[in-house]
Amino acid sequence: MKDRIDEALESFDLANLDPRDRISPNFRIYELTVSELAMRQGISNRFETNEQLRAAIHLARNVLQPIREAFDKPYSPNSVFRSQALERVLKRRPATWISTSQHTTGCACDIEIPGVPTLELAERAVEILGEFDQIICECYDPRLGPNAGWVHISLCAPGSGKKNRGKKLSYIRDPHTDRMVYVSGLRASVA
Repeated sequence: MKDRIDEALESFDLANLDPRDRISPNFRIYELTVSELAMRQGISNRFETNEQLRAAIHLARNVLQPIREAFDKPYSPNSVFRSQALERVLKRRPATWISTSQHTTGCACDIEIPGVPTLELAERAVEILGEFDQIICECYDPRLGPNAGWVHISLCAPGSGKKNRGKKLSYIRDPHTDRMVYVSGLRASVA
């Protein structure tokens, strides 16, 4: 177990990885692959490539850590990296299906902070981060309480050739169709 807070992303390699290594003041490598569903189902959720590992560390340092510092409340992400096998089980897809989720590249996280309303977390994340690819307020239904749902945040990995889009979306139930839909902006219901 090492303190690797100041190490360059390029120095991280699957061959020299200890899941207990600290990669930012408040986060360790193992927090980037933890999945209760994977544990229950016996699914491997380990990084498969150095690019996934480095993208997830970049996300931890530039998304998870700034949010932790701004709110001054401890939390662990619900989900960061998800293997293709885990994605298939989570989304109930056949073994041949390939997910395009940013979670499979280590470029996305889902977070909740105890005691912080979900919509407030999403709105504050926009202010705190400045640069991001997407912030999505997911499954927020105020009828279920202020902490219903979670916030999905993605950040493009350095060297990926992709530019952060700064998109703000909500994934919510449309009261007219009773289906889950993506809509622009951070909100609780379809206008």
